Amino acid sequence: MDYQRIFAQAIDRLHAEGRYRVFIDILRNKGSYPDARCFAGHNGPKPITVWCSNDYLAMGQNPKVVAAMEEALHDVGAGSGGTRNIGGNTHYHVELEAELADLHGKEAGLLFTSGYISNEATLSTLGKLLPGCIIFSDALNHASMIAGIRNSGCEKRVFRHNDLAHLEELLAAVPADVPKLIAFESVYSMDGDVAPIAAICDLADKYDAITYLDEVHAVGMYGARGGGISERDGVADRVTLIEGTLGKAFGVMGGYIAADKNIVDVVRSYAPGFIFTTSLSPVLVAGALASVRHLKQSSEERDAQQAAARKLKLIFEEARLPVMPSMTHIVPLMVGDPVNAKRISDILLAEYGVYVQPINYPTVPPGTERLRFTPGPQHSEQMMRELAHALVEIWDRMEIKLAA
Repeated sequence: MDYQRIFAQAIDRLHAEGRYRVFIDILRNKGSYPDARCFAGHNGPKPITVWCSNDYLAMGQNPKVVAAMEEALHDVGAGSGGTRNIGGNTHYHVELEAELADLHGKEAGLLFTSGYISNEATLSTLGKLLPGCIIFSDALNHASMIAGIRNSGCEKRVFRHNDLAHLEELLAAVPADVPKLIAFESVYSMDGDVAPIAAICDLADKYDAITYLDEVHAVGMYGARGGGISERDGVADRVTLIEGTLGKAFGVMGGYIAADKNIVDVVRSYAPGFIFTTSLSPVLVAGALASVRHLKQSSEERDAQQAAARKLKLIFEEARLPVMPSMTHIVPLMVGDPVNAKRISDILLAEYGVYVQPINYPTVPPGTERLRFTPGPQHSEQMMRELAHALVEIWDRMEIKLAA
């Protein structure tokens, strides 16, 4: 068996389809985000502007966050020392879980090493523990949610994206005494649209289902204290379980769930993805704790980010660039071809010092490839106009039609 040939052919297929992913070698400049240095294909670092970071509010650069991490590093050292059960349960972890539970108005919280793991571990565990459970999953749910549902071994029903009528049709077809879980997101990160959380909770009440809400692209970003869309809409108390991340708006790393004590205790006690994983470094947890506490008190960062997103959408529209409709801070620009999306991204980086990654399949369906911009509080209007000018020039160079 020629194993190397099989592996090489698999990579060749990605190249042929325009889906081969290249990781750009950069370093952010502390204190001057979105400025960074790029080391790819240069004799020395080249200055660039980052336009695709999920550190939406630049909290990874926030002085309070950096100081908290430095203090923890010098106080307790670098690593956690083990799993939460064996040496890795620090006071930082306990404090952060309490802070996150409070953020969402829940009884308890539980930390994971990433948002992916929190989704996979929690959904798979809940599905296994609920006898005969059927999980109802939005068609655009994240890969981590899909993995958790698959690993639960449950039956699943996929409802059309944000389609309440289809969801109700599927729920109504299931016997009343069968356990049901509805899994969905608040902000869908590739299109920038929002789930009708209250209406989904209405259906959950009507058909005796529990709800699982992924708020990873909304925590820190929406609501008076950064509790997400569910806080903004005043429905967090109606959602059974809220999942979030510490690696996007909070600017650090990690994932979590918040729910009532019994659900959190069940996941803590049964989920292999939690039990057998070394806990987050207390340095990271201290930074996340400082970030969550700051954003509970400050709306300055999210207000500035929302203003930047509105401004960039307007500038793209004025330039007749194919900006997709978005109700949120996500600014997607439709390309519709994987090769073109990669080429545009490469030209932006090489010639204009603009870093934005192409978004291709399997992240988005084939034919909907795009560039996904995430302007932050420090992206100025001048930066935005220079970006739009560069994009128009590239569209013209590649003979791609602008919007009508």
